[in-house]
Amino acid sequence: MLFRLVRPVKRKESRNQYFVRRIPTDVRKKANGLKLSVPVGDETQTVAITPRTQSIRISLRTNDPAEVKRRLATVDEYLEGVWTALRRDEEAPLSHRQATALAGDLYRAWASGEGRERTIAVEHTPEGWKRVEADHLEPDIWEGIQEHWEKLGADPKDDALEKSLGPLLDRLLLSKGVGKLTATSRSITLQALWVALRDAWASRKRNAEGDYSPDSTANRFPVWQVEKDTVPYAPRVSLTGLVESWWQEAKATGRKVSTKESYENTMAAFVEFLKHDDATRVSKQDVVAFKDYRLASINPRTGKPISPKTVKDSDLSGLKTVFVWAVANDKLRANPAEGVTIKLGKAQKLRSKGFTDEEAKTILRKASNNEDGSKNVKMFAAKRWVPWLCAYSGARVGEMAQLRKQDVRKEGEWWVAKITPEAGTVKNNEARDVVLHHHLVELGFVKFVMQAAEGHLFLTPSSNGDVRGPLRALKNRLAEFVREVVSDKAVAPNHAWRHRFKTVGMEVGVEHRILDAIQGQSPRSVSETYGDVSLKTHAAAIKKFPRYKIG
Repeated sequence: MLFRLVRPVKRKESRNQYFVRRIPTDVRKKANGLKLSVPVGDETQTVAITPRTQSIRISLRTNDPAEVKRRLATVDEYLEGVWTALRRDEEAPLSHRQATALAGDLYRAWASGEGRERTIAVEHTPEGWKRVEADHLEPDIWEGIQEHWEKLGADPKDDALEKSLGPLLDRLLLSKGVGKLTATSRSITLQALWVALRDAWASRKRNAEGDYSPDSTANRFPVWQVEKDTVPYAPRVSLTGLVESWWQEAKATGRKVSTKESYENTMAAFVEFLKHDDATRVSKQDVVAFKDYRLASINPRTGKPISPKTVKDSDLSGLKTVFVWAVANDKLRANPAEGVTIKLGKAQKLRSKGFTDEEAKTILRKASNNEDGSKNVKMFAAKRWVPWLCAYSGARVGEMAQLRKQDVRKEGEWWVAKITPEAGTVKNNEARDVVLHHHLVELGFVKFVMQAAEGHLFLTPSSNGDVRGPLRALKNRLAEFVREVVSDKAVAPNHAWRHRFKTVGMEVGVEHRILDAIQGQSPRSVSETYGDVSLKTHAAAIKKFPRYKIG
């Protein structure tokens, strides 16, 4: 199994934790003979892979839980890069910038001494520089530098560099998930490594002579980045690809397209923030930083900061859902968004969430008196009828805004509107019938439906038949329509009808379960799922609702 949760292993004879992971079967032959320089904390450990090697076993050199977790992730990420590189057979080109960045990794390790396994003391003698200890991680390369320094001069040939630096270059490439290089790129990179080592040697020499002034040379090396048209790099696990893979399963289980779109938007923003699309490189710190970035961002539509609730319920929720799926399906080893959240404070409640009697009457009066129907007949109809439909049903604005002519029918003595996901989108993906209040019939809604053309009553689907885009636009226009007469920002113009309907329903004695069924809300307990709330029950409940008198 390529992607699995890696856990530390404790050995009886040691206090330290160990990293243990099997070498994937598909790369085992290619890995034979490799000598890996595995990063562990601030050091590296050499691991030689032989034909008998089945697993990578490395001491993490600590038993501190937090440090063990960090080192596990670092080692595992390094090895994933190695396995990815071994799976690639094509030769990759590198830009000069990438070659220099690769050389920078080498410079920083050697100039600071981080590229050694044990502390190495060097001293200057009349005969030159010599090592006091002979256990360097790369003694052949260290000796090679001294041996070829004078011989190679300022412009060494590729064959000489290949002999001295070729094995080291191969290890650096593996750590970046790159296998073979084109001949030109290999030549450029070897030259860059040589110059970096020469400068690193000079830096070590200065240190040994007592000069520990800031190292300006290190600033010339750029950070390694994957560049378009260079390394044929396909992320080991693409973030955007994860959303698409998740969706292939989610849509079969009934998840809505609107959810997919929300997750796609969140992941696109996350990729833009990270400047890469590799899920295996994402850490918990990345998710926390993204959370903070989103909280500081301005919503271009409102001109205000994005609310913490939106960041928690949309951004973080989307990331967590996709990452949890990825772990469960062996796409990732761990969920980097686990535990990242926002503790929302209780917002001040200055008023009821539902419209007051006067606000409701004002909106319905405006809807009845709306006369601007010359430009967009369906928009005019929506402003005329959707507020009334919501007032007498407690339905979501979108559910009524997407009604079609075929969704309104006569059932015995009652006129009924069918709210169905076939028309667009319904939150719980379940169709339901809503008995129309007799006042709606008197106002002429049924007559309007009978005279309307086939299809959607209040919107026009896009050319490909999609309803979601036009529906979003219509809901926004309806909210603006209400805001013209109810300016209080403490009440939601498209949602307050649902609260008001529940309030009025309780006032006239309608049972809570019946109100939930009419509004399409989930039962509060398993027992409430037994038995059906029939049309007869619906009709009896709707009949109790008083008429709105707007005159």
